[in-house]
Amino acid sequence: MANPASKVINRAEVVNQNFIDFVKKYQAVEPKQDLATNGLTAKKLFNLFESQVRSRQLDLMARILKLENKVFYTIGSSGHEGNVMLGEILRHTDPAFLHYRSGGLMMERSRHVAGIDPIWDTCLSFAASKNDPASGGRHKVWGSKPMWVIPQTSTIASHLPKALGCALGIELAQRTQADLPIPDDSIVLCNFGDASSNHSTAQGAFNAASWSSFQGLKTPILFVCEDNGIGISVKTPENWISENFKFRPGLQYFYADGLDLETGYQQVKRAVDYCRQERKPVFLHMKTTRLMGHAGTDFEVDYRKMQDLESCEAQDPLLQSAAAVINHGILRSGEVLDMYHRIHEECMDKANKAHTDHKITALKDVMAPLAPLDIEKVHQEAARAIDKTKRIESFGGEKALPEQMNHKHMAIQINRGLQDLMLKYPETVIFGEDVAQKGGVYTITKQLYKKFGAKRIFNTLLDEQTILGLAQGYATLGLLPIPEIQYLAYFHNACDQIRGEAASLQFFSNGQFSNPMVVRIAGLGYQKGFGGHFHNDNSIAAIRDIPGVTVACPSRPDDAVNMMRTLVALSKVNKRVSLFIEPIALYMQKDLYDEGDGLWNKPYPKPGMYAPLGTPRIYQGKAEDILIITYGNGVLMSLRAIKAFEKTHKSRVKLMDLRWLQPLNEKAIQKHAEKFDRIIIVDEGRRSACVGEGVISILAEHGMNSRYLKLITGADTFTPLADAAKLVLPDEEVILQTLIESEVGID
Repeated sequence: MANPASKVINRAEVVNQNFIDFVKKYQAVEPKQDLATNGLTAKKLFNLFESQVRSRQLDLMARILKLENKVFYTIGSSGHEGNVMLGEILRHTDPAFLHYRSGGLMMERSRHVAGIDPIWDTCLSFAASKNDPASGGRHKVWGSKPMWVIPQTSTIASHLPKALGCALGIELAQRTQADLPIPDDSIVLCNFGDASSNHSTAQGAFNAASWSSFQGLKTPILFVCEDNGIGISVKTPENWISENFKFRPGLQYFYADGLDLETGYQQVKRAVDYCRQERKPVFLHMKTTRLMGHAGTDFEVDYRKMQDLESCEAQDPLLQSAAAVINHGILRSGEVLDMYHRIHEECMDKANKAHTDHKITALKDVMAPLAPLDIEKVHQEAARAIDKTKRIESFGGEKALPEQMNHKHMAIQINRGLQDLMLKYPETVIFGEDVAQKGGVYTITKQLYKKFGAKRIFNTLLDEQTILGLAQGYATLGLLPIPEIQYLAYFHNACDQIRGEAASLQFFSNGQFSNPMVVRIAGLGYQKGFGGHFHNDNSIAAIRDIPGVTVACPSRPDDAVNMMRTLVALSKVNKRVSLFIEPIALYMQKDLYDEGDGLWNKPYPKPGMYAPLGTPRIYQGKAEDILIITYGNGVLMSLRAIKAFEKTHKSRVKLMDLRWLQPLNEKAIQKHAEKFDRIIIVDEGRRSACVGEGVISILAEHGMNSRYLKLITGADTFTPLADAAKLVLPDEEVILQTLIESEVGID
């Protein structure tokens, strides 16, 4: 017999015994009403209840086997099992971005697809088995390729923007005549807890959904707030959710009782039907409760009154479901308990077997889906020709093709490069703040709106999280997004949409899902004191350490075009996420050494040309005295400093433009650096955690103890306005003086 004191802490034991005692004592009564009144049948009700029991027993199993170190995740779905109604009413082709308390939903949704054993699959996931069909043992996530459940690793609202992007992408894919992988009338499910609805990311998604619907855009997203009244330990104020969401423009509010299948089923169905038929966003407020704490390590008695816990336990949705199946004569009490115990044994048996299943034992297997790379195929794709007739028509004649025109600066060549990419890939869409009619702050997308129309290039609202969320959702449906973030400083407002969401999808879905994109970011400094920090952000550290992301930064017009071609090919072939940092100060740069020399204008690369992934550009390749390693604005400054230096010194300087900032090309750096005993690294980023630190680490690891090694960087500060900006960034004079300093002791 269990120790009564243990029940104070082990509420799972209490919840389990409460159910058994309730069913044993329960006497059937007259049903509330006929099942058909609420759209139910005896078979549906039985299935819903069975799915609820499966979810519950998986939770109970996890609490038991965690103590034996056989289960590695204990955030359960107990109290939320009413979401089985969503599993039954929605189609398995309706993309689902799920909250972690969606066990019931998954059990029921699996009935739509033959051959799925949801208990076994979940046990594999709990046990971190290599054969877990969702993530391959990398994380406990709700995910399934055949059921269109896109894995989420964090459901504290960060998944809402991409769910919205997926919803908007349904119509966008149809308008662009892309191959939509789901039915045209699909809707998108996104569920979350009441506490998460307060997150700024969630609020941004709700606002963007309302904003889209308000303008007549089809926005078939079903936001489901599973309201259990508490977020970990923080109580949600009474009526907060309903009062907060009832009257938002363009967002239709519905309520459903998730504790009672007989009542809630028709309420949920109304919300789903409205969303599907009207193609408008819906906020479904579903009443739930939370049983057994936030997770297995959560002792609610430390922060909640016992009477509150018991009140929640009395609302256990399985109690009402058991009563319903008994009242309608579907099962007798003994049959309910038989099913309950049978499913418990099934869960325990399969979990114990899953524990002995294959585990990930090698680092290469952990990382396998993180950054897939078929470099030969990527380069073949980058070199693949564009239909010449389409190009001639789009550019306005054969003589107007950009490769036939004069050399131009980076802004013009990127514009032409984007035009070619949109011709080559009909599924490509460009979007961001001001990119359409205006053509962007720096006119990079000028005229593209007129050429391709609002279906393929369009403005968004001013919210970087939404922009990057849209990109993820669009990509999930087969589009190839090229979103623009107006400034590097603004990217940091939404970095988690790349770090925690976009970059992790292939990893946590074992390569089954992806959201390929090339994010264009105008950034870096040297804008002659204009705009201060927000227009001169040189912080790259937060970007370079995102697993699986490729970060590129061109310094000249032809490289910009060729590198874009490679990045888009990388997205096309290997479904990768890339960040393309465009140096604002180089957009209009025409001259190299002297005003009017026009030497930094470059020809437009012919179709078929590309920049090999990871390869640097080398200047003065035969020089063997001093090596400068740099990127971006540092290339021009270094070339100017080199010219001044070589006028009065015998030493000759080679320059390596890294171009690809993440991952750094270790072999190339080693190859070019091993011949030099004087190396200077010029990095316009801040000193702490800059690209240069990575270069120095590579040099040190390969034993390149140069006689002279110098790192020139920006200062660890934000950039001020006016001439004071020059004080915090490296310049040509500093590079020149460093070159001269390196000559000391050299004959």
